[in-house]
Amino acid sequence: MDRQAVLDKAAQIKLVIFDVDGVLTDGGLILGESGDEYKIFHARDGHGLVMLRESGCQIAVITARSSKIVAERMSALGIKYVYQGQEDKGRALDDLLEKLDILATEAAYVGDDLMDLPAMARVGFSVAVADAHPVVIEMADWKTNQPGGHGAVREVCELIMQANGTLEDQFRRYLPS
Repeated sequence: MDRQAVLDKAAQIKLVIFDVDGVLTDGGLILGESGDEYKIFHARDGHGLVMLRESGCQIAVITARSSKIVAERMSALGIKYVYQGQEDKGRALDDLLEKLDILATEAAYVGDDLMDLPAMARVGFSVAVADAHPVVIEMADWKTNQPGGHGAVREVCELIMQANGTLEDQFRRYLPS
């Protein structure tokens, strides 16, 4: 899909849904002896999420795993819609769309692995991170240049804001006058 077609699809988006492991993180799981789980989130991805949210776009997370650290990180970023422990991501997507009264064609889903395919197949704009499974990349409307956990989320956020005409306003907030 050419750049203009990608921007046209992205311009329709009111809700962006992200997977966690492999998208918001690099997919690595750090487990402590006592069973504690640790994840590494990229700070620039987090700031991209904040800018996207502040630009008026809804943001959600749907993940198969459950982790207290995910709830804490999403809360810190102001993300209200966090679906954890979701083996059936399509069902979670349906619930979210109904709750927000948003059409599937107005939603984007960002994934990296096979469990993401049912949700990706139903939204208006599907995105695979650069290091996603080859089948996920093949099914996606667009692929990021950066891998999951290393700037891919920021790329998605900036693309959506660019398509919706809000990116320059977000950048302008940080430029000296």
